[in-house]
Amino acid sequence: MSRRSLAVAAASAAALAAVLAVPGPASAAPAQQLKLRGGLTLYIPIEWVVHHQGADYVQVVTGKCAKPQGWGSPECDAFYILGPGAIKRGAEGFGPYTGKDPYYPASDVQPCPFNRKWGEVVGPQVTRGYRQVGPGHKAAYNAWRAKCVSYSGGGVKGTFTQREWYLPKSRILVVDQWNTPGLTDTLKYADWT
Repeated sequence: MSRRSLAVAAASAAALAAVLAVPGPASAAPAQQLKLRGGLTLYIPIEWVVHHQGADYVQVVTGKCAKPQGWGSPECDAFYILGPGAIKRGAEGFGPYTGKDPYYPASDVQPCPFNRKWGEVVGPQVTRGYRQVGPGHKAAYNAWRAKCVSYSGGGVKGTFTQREWYLPKSRILVVDQWNTPGLTDTLKYADWT
């Protein structure tokens, strides 16, 4: 076999291996384990920083963040993993979160996630369905169109999508307002014990 044929065969084998590789903890970049309620374990990049605020609030900072302070930290690139206490007060007006409306634990206009000088308006819903969260667990998945508006006049300054994965039996809710790269696969390849 000629050198050129060997090089083509090697490149083809590498391309095939890349296509056949299944993403997950075993083939991902170095990861840390994040153990959560109900036996759920997520494998997250080591660069992500985890902040626990009591039993029901976990903030995972995935990028720039001046001051992590839990749910609604403005200008903090993060997602949240919420437990029963947060779910109990997770609807607008502090009622229970059910998944029919977006997670919005407030009765007033909250600051926009990426600019605290604007307010956020979450809704309408754009996607509903189910998503895998580890083997044997499907989360109710909702994505809500949201916009950031000027406090003085209501002009739209920007948009984002609020993604939510809700596991009602396990009483776990994951909320992401930053379209966190890799979060969908992180949840899909989670483990349960």
